[in-house]
Amino acid sequence: MEDILAVYQRTYSEDEVLVCMDETSKQHVKETRPPLSPRAGSSEKYDYEYERNGVSNLFMLSAPLEGWRHVKVTDRHTKQDWAQLIKELVDDHFPKKKIILVMDNLNTHKLGSLYATFEPEEARRISERLEIHYTPKHGSWLDMAEIEIRRAKPAVFKPKNSRSRKLAFGNSVMGRITKSRGYLCKLAFYN
Repeated sequence: MEDILAVYQRTYSEDEVLVCMDETSKQHVKETRPPLSPRAGSSEKYDYEYERNGVSNLFMLSAPLEGWRHVKVTDRHTKQDWAQLIKELVDDHFPKKKIILVMDNLNTHKLGSLYATFEPEEARRISERLEIHYTPKHGSWLDMAEIEIRRAKPAVFKPKNSRSRKLAFGNSVMGRITKSRGYLCKLAFYN
């Protein structure tokens, strides 16, 4: 725990960025009956029966000191999905910065996943751009991306019916939330 707290208290240079990563899943359901239309003073009514319509995995990346976040939706949660996410983080989102990455200690969140997905030279190139810090067991609450997921869930992860909507609008909604609130994380520690 002390390691994560020290990472959060660090002063970062212009060529470094703190990024927190977490993931969650969202079950998709399809209505089996059409909803009842709203009436004056009440909202639309849905039946409690539904049909399962798949599950999506959502990776949340958050750079709390930059006021930046990104949601990536995948059909599965595999080593390859994680490796592709990290490659995008390094190459597309922060191509010129060293990335201090905070995440939980899940079995797919290992540098070995990069080597299982990419050629050794590419895996090495990606891994050299990372400084990884794992949250302790039962301490995932220290990961600020987990806080971002909880904060965003009502707006981003709300769609309950079609898989075609597949949460593709997640980043745009998250961007609007961020801009409208002027959200930037300020870390404060007290003795």
